[in-house]
Amino acid sequence: MDPDTIAVPWSVIDDYRCFGCSPHNPGGLRLSFTPHPDGIQARFRLSRAFESYPGVVHGGLTGVICDEVMGNLIVLRRKRAAFTVSQRTRFVTPLLIEHDYVCVATLSEGGSDTLIAASAEILDAEGALCANSSATYQPFDLRAVRDRLTLDDDEVERLSRALLDPATPATPSANGAPS
Repeated sequence: MDPDTIAVPWSVIDDYRCFGCSPHNPGGLRLSFTPHPDGIQARFRLSRAFESYPGVVHGGLTGVICDEVMGNLIVLRRKRAAFTVSQRTRFVTPLLIEHDYVCVATLSEGGSDTLIAASAEILDAEGALCANSSATYQPFDLRAVRDRLTLDDDEVERLSRALLDPATPATPSANGAPS
């Protein structure tokens, strides 16, 4: 693991399964994030498990990767979880299986507590633009959407604390899991 890897607040939830960033999801992307001067980034290389046409990454995953990096940037910078409201992705070149890429996300200037705008670019190993995406996100309070999430009350509390201060290690609970 890269020593600069940024811990996401979701990691305080036992066995969280985010398709984009969880190390516990065997079918997921398992993205991890590192600082970038303009925001955060995720380096990735996808296998044939994510293939569309032979040798080409399924195009929908390009949008998923951008959304994942932008969404986690919002969580880390604004300390708020947010649902994607709209997203527009432009495909410049197809992503290829077993090639190295980086997705860099930045927050747009301005923004509010009502809607937050972000953008992302996927670059190949030579730095050439492969895709870019922009999205708008609606921040939410975990307690307010509790009925839509599969979190128990203790997990909502742990995650709420982690959102406010993701750098603070979680305290182990009675069963040894972070609390």
